[in-house]
Amino acid sequence: MTTQQSEAVPGEPPVELGKPDEFVQRPHREIRLVMVGLVITMLLAMLDNLIVGTAMPTIVGELHGAEHMSWVVTSYTLATAASTPIWGKVGDLYGRKGSFLVSIVIFLLGSALSGLSQSMGQLIAFRAVQGLGAGGLMVGVMSIMGALVLPRDRGKYQGMFAAVMALATVGGPLIGGFITDHLNWRWTFYVNLPLGAIALVFIVVVLKLPKIRSNAKIDYFGAVLLTVGIVSAVLVTTWGGHEYAWGSKQILGLGTLGLASLIGFCYVEQRVAEPIIPLKLFRNRNFTMVSIIGFIVGFAMFGAVTFLPTYQQIVQGASATNSGLLLMPMMFGMLVVSLVVGQAITKTGKYRIFPIIGTTVMAGGSLLLSTLAVDTKSFTSSCYMVVLGAGMGFLMQVTMLVAQNSVEMKDMGVASSSATLFRTIGGSFGVALFGTLYINRLNDTLKAAGMPAGGESTGSMSPETLKSMPPEAVSVLQHGIANGMHTVFLWGTVISVVAIAASLFLREVKLRGGADAAEAKAEAALEGAL
Repeated sequence: MTTQQSEAVPGEPPVELGKPDEFVQRPHREIRLVMVGLVITMLLAMLDNLIVGTAMPTIVGELHGAEHMSWVVTSYTLATAASTPIWGKVGDLYGRKGSFLVSIVIFLLGSALSGLSQSMGQLIAFRAVQGLGAGGLMVGVMSIMGALVLPRDRGKYQGMFAAVMALATVGGPLIGGFITDHLNWRWTFYVNLPLGAIALVFIVVVLKLPKIRSNAKIDYFGAVLLTVGIVSAVLVTTWGGHEYAWGSKQILGLGTLGLASLIGFCYVEQRVAEPIIPLKLFRNRNFTMVSIIGFIVGFAMFGAVTFLPTYQQIVQGASATNSGLLLMPMMFGMLVVSLVVGQAITKTGKYRIFPIIGTTVMAGGSLLLSTLAVDTKSFTSSCYMVVLGAGMGFLMQVTMLVAQNSVEMKDMGVASSSATLFRTIGGSFGVALFGTLYINRLNDTLKAAGMPAGGESTGSMSPETLKSMPPEAVSVLQHGIANGMHTVFLWGTVISVVAIAASLFLREVKLRGGADAAEAKAEAALEGAL
């Protein structure tokens, strides 16, 4: 039996760890100062891949490793996904502030080393270090906010994080392009250092949480099994249909290894004192349902972000240089709705209706986007993107809020990491599945017109490349891309229906906050028993 204690903080009563009563209300001024550090940290986590993506052609040209280019992203993604649940558990056991600071330092170390890379092999290895730290950034932000702000009041701060997401998605490619053109690609990594230093100062000086002293031990065997399972799943979705055929021994082997590892993980987690992800959490209906919804949100969001710019650049003739701006309508819808929803939750304490509306609107947005054709106007497609973004705005923060409200304070890090992990894995599966559907439909269109199927390389042509092609070939290619978009978003609509069904099973458990805290605790306990 493991025990945990909290050390007294001057001026505050000692708090027993492992109960909802661990929460200690902080002054609003202190919370706002901490939020500055958390917002900067989230910006670091979200900007990195978007900035680096713009600089990749230049990086590959200087380091001479085009054949390994995909691994620059894959190594980062794998390390992030694999470490996310471990960071959450470490924070729960040994202190959220300490684990958060360590993750920031690791991320900054990886950033500095990546900027110093002299070969593609070094860059891939250092990006993995960077991803290892990134796994703790998002988890740390959400779990610390959960420890500082009661769920009932958390909507006030959700808008800041939604704004950061929109800023990162739109501004990342633009910043990356500017740095690459006017400075040096190495500054796409070095830019993290001053931002990270500011975040560290804010967290060290301002954030005050009860110190945790624990004799519990990390479940290393479970961590290894979960890591192998996650890495195998991500590699299957990344490589399947691209690097290797879906029926190849490599993909089948990885799939078998991943499945066996996850089954072993579930077996181990039921027998250890401090599981990485306590399986009992999934007995709580709300936690299970928002995990499903979060997976599908990641599925839909990353699918849209990946394929919409290709359609707008090649079919609608938008500028590739400003490709980040092409997603602004979707981010605008997400930001505005997230702000409104956050305020509404704070005022009423009710949230169940928002996932139901959000999943329905997200399905409607996907259905509208499935009607994209060669002659669809940019204004029309932008309106469709606003609808999809609005649907996500109803869901992005609410899924995290419900997950955190469904667990005891001692499991806040696990709840935050699980919600983040399901969204990340959903995004990985979404990009892989949608990519396969898109390429297959594009190739079918090209073959039907008597043109050679160009696969991914044809599907990613820039508007400049099209200028050297005959008009008839351009027309066929544009129709193929429009057909591919139709297939992608039609399947996105079908998958969104699953999220609608999951949202209908959510229970309205009162959010912890103020006078409702005791009643919310009782309702959460009852929900976990059902």
